[in-house]
Amino acid sequence: MRSANPVLDRLDDVGRAERRVLGVGTADTMTVADVVSRTVGLLLVTGVTAAVSWVVVPQAAWISAALAGSALASLALVLVISLKQITSPPVVVGYAVLQGLLLGVASRAFEMVYPGIVVQAVVGTFGVFLGMAVLYRARLVRATPRLARLVIGTLVGIVAIGLVNLFAYLFTGRQGVVVYSLSDRVGWLPYLFSVVAIIAGALSFILDFDLVERSAGRLPRRYAWYCAFGLLVGLIFLYWQILRLLSYVRR
Repeated sequence: MRSANPVLDRLDDVGRAERRVLGVGTADTMTVADVVSRTVGLLLVTGVTAAVSWVVVPQAAWISAALAGSALASLALVLVISLKQITSPPVVVGYAVLQGLLLGVASRAFEMVYPGIVVQAVVGTFGVFLGMAVLYRARLVRATPRLARLVIGTLVGIVAIGLVNLFAYLFTGRQGVVVYSLSDRVGWLPYLFSVVAIIAGALSFILDFDLVERSAGRLPRRYAWYCAFGLLVGLIFLYWQILRLLSYVRR
């Protein structure tokens, strides 16, 4: 079983390689508690950085450049950490700081247009995350191969369509399945796209929880940072989708 989260997708392969090469012992292995503690820590770093950037960074003419720079740097770090299987805490924390900067500035822009929307998006994000954790813990939703194929296929499609939509907007100014303007009218297609993205993002946590649980006791403890990083990426993806959907509803 693989995770729908591209960051966590290769943990099974990593576990087999680590045991074959190093013969990892029980005392040195990652636990679920390790992943939880590091995930909470990364969320705190992201939240504090977002709060600071919200207050300190001015809404000036160059804010678009700051947002673009932060987004590109964050994307680069995601790719590097994922492809290189980096477990270094400073690198992972650096990603949390960059995302905090991006979240703080962009969320403030949404809040200025739609007061109260950020709190709603944060509550919605953690509500969905905790809800999926409860469903997984109660085994009401199981990580089956069929669910994995469905979620992975949907998320790949969402990312591919989103990238095509973004490039089309940059070169033509037309907005399709994603409306980037905070004031333009929204048709039914962006609503549908956002709802599908939120559902797929929520279900991906079931696969992530399953993979982390199965990896506990099999991977070195340093991989708890890598797992926490993967969960943070999933949470940030879900936050953006919920924030965008709420902005559509508020127009």
